[in-house]
Amino acid sequence: MEIRLDDLGGRQVRDLLAAHLAGMQENSPPESVYALDLSGLLNPDVSVWTAWEGGDLMGIGALKQLSAATGEIKSMRTDARHLRKGVGLALLDHIIAVARERGYRCLSLETGSGAEFEAALAMYRKRGFANGEPFGDYKPTDFNQFLHLEL
Repeated sequence: MEIRLDDLGGRQVRDLLAAHLAGMQENSPPESVYALDLSGLLNPDVSVWTAWEGGDLMGIGALKQLSAATGEIKSMRTDARHLRKGVGLALLDHIIAVARERGYRCLSLETGSGAEFEAALAMYRKRGFANGEPFGDYKPTDFNQFLHLEL
């Protein structure tokens, strides 16, 4: 598996991002969908990586800089054909390593609740993320939850 910085120009990447947004909208209350669309991911404060096996896109993940010391994980998604192959964990490990290189002291993320989110939550907790307070402009609800990792 090769993980590389992506410019979001490829059709496979855009299709996976569209599937990610559709999945978030399908499995979340409308007021709790905070997934970034393509224009949000193209923001200069956001870095996006993709995982590849040859010419086959396996997954995507992003890191948004919130401050000089904090970052937010965004748009983590594994292509359905590559589930349970360690793609998400490889992308997460890469993002954590980049955050450390940048000197971040904390990584955070917002996600949902329910069966559709359990695999992702288990992955984050495996790397030491713990539930905590809302951050940034997020508003707490019964659906969303906030995880943080001190680096």
